[in-house]
Amino acid sequence: MKNNWLPALLACIIALPGRAQDCKSFYFLQNNKTIEMTIYNKKGDENGKQVYAVTDVKNGGGTLTGQLNSEMFDRKGKSFAKAKGTIQCKSGVMMVDMKMSLPAAQQEQFGTTEAKADNIYIEYPAAMKVGDELKDASMNIEVENKGMKQSVIMVVNNRKVEGKESVTTSAGTWECYKISYKSKITIKTMGIGIPVNIEGTEWFAPGFGIVKTQSKHGGTAITAIK
Repeated sequence: MKNNWLPALLACIIALPGRAQDCKSFYFLQNNKTIEMTIYNKKGDENGKQVYAVTDVKNGGGTLTGQLNSEMFDRKGKSFAKAKGTIQCKSGVMMVDMKMSLPAAQQEQFGTTEAKADNIYIEYPAAMKVGDELKDASMNIEVENKGMKQSVIMVVNNRKVEGKESVTTSAGTWECYKISYKSKITIKTMGIGIPVNIEGTEWFAPGFGIVKTQSKHGGTAITAIK
């Protein structure tokens, strides 16, 4: 009897170290890293920065998890918003805490107020290819803002891998997948809210992370990793 299963088994064993390495190379999962994203307004002018500090990276049950402390600064370098979140990776699939995906305008609105929400992730699969439709994601945050209770509902859908592009910033050059998406953010106060609709694009480098984002409201780009 031929051992037809042997080549497949060997292929799986060989592939395992690559999968682990995929997770470890994401910049949000490198312990004690500091990542600086420059924020641009709709005219393309620099409008501030968002700085992420990565801490407490752990590997458990085959999932690599890192804690993020995010701080946003205006164009004069004044801090105006802080947030905490997590990043996870399993088998090369990057999962980003949706709280970290709120646009600058909404983060500025809430500043350092207390926000409560379960960790809900938006996924970036390792095996994505041009033409793929990626999973939708939604989140509901409860906020205590100056004694007033508010809720933030964020829905991200119609995520599609449009193509592949090379992206160069002051932090490096990456071959990225260009992902289009639609997002609706509703901030409710006393049960009343007006939705904000966003159509955006992000550039995702496999095994590394999100390098650049863009919408009609502005965008971001990674400009330093320390």
